[in-house]
Amino acid sequence: MKSSAWYAYVICTENGNLYTGITTDIERRFQEHASGKKGAKFFRTSAPLDLVFKKRFKNRSDASKFEAYFKALTRPKKLKFLGIGKGA
Repeated sequence: MKSSAWYAYVICTENGNLYTGITTDIERRFQEHASGKKGAKFFRTSAPLDLVFKKRFKNRSDASKFEAYFKALTRPKKLKFLGIGKGA
């Protein structure tokens, strides 16, 4: 059985919020978020603006672990990690 690569990603919204997720296809997932049809409810208050981070993992487990790690960071630490805003 061939395993697909998994990606963790971070999207910045129009109001400056950060959304973190995992997928096997970043472009498809970003379009789903932007269209509002299959995207996360998170984007109902502010549209996705830009993909600010992506990282490839060999499996879903590793991508999920990174996602949990990143979500647990404080906002200033997330911004520093991403190299954007006041946290950089």
